[in-house]
Amino acid sequence: MAIWQWGLLALAVVWALQSLGVWLQMRHYSDVLKGVTSKYNDGFVGAGNCRGRLGKGVIVLIVVTPDLVVRRLLEMSGRSVFAKFRRREEFEGMTLDALRSDPNALGEGEPGVAEAVRRAIEQIDRMRAEPKERPGLSGLKTIGA
Repeated sequence: MAIWQWGLLALAVVWALQSLGVWLQMRHYSDVLKGVTSKYNDGFVGAGNCRGRLGKGVIVLIVVTPDLVVRRLLEMSGRSVFAKFRRREEFEGMTLDALRSDPNALGEGEPGVAEAVRRAIEQIDRMRAEPKERPGLSGLKTIGA
C-alpha cells in the first residue's frame, strides 16, 4: 500500500474512535439527565453549557425544588470524551436567587463554569414562565361555546 492509503486508513480509524467516544459521552449525559429527572420529578431542571475553543468545555445541570432551592448541581468539564459529571454539594440548599447573584463563585479558576450556570438558570426561568397545561378537559371547546 502507498503511504497516502495508510494515511487515509489512520484517519478513518481516528474518526471512528472519536465517533465512539462522542456516542459514549452522549449516552452518559442522557443517563444522568434521565436519572435526575426521575429522582426529582417535582421542581425544575436546567442545563447550561459553555464551549471551549481550545480550553475546557463545561456542562452544568441544576435541579431546583418548586420553591427554587438548589437540590443538586452537577458539573462536567474537560477536553476529552472521558469527562464525567461531578456533584457540587457546597451549592446544594442554596436559593436560586443567591446562585444567580453570584455565579462567579462557581467559576473560580474555570471561566466557562459561570457562563454555563447562567445559561442553566435562564433555562429554569424560561420553564417557570411557560403556562402549565390544565389537566382534564379544560382545554376543549364545546359546541355551544
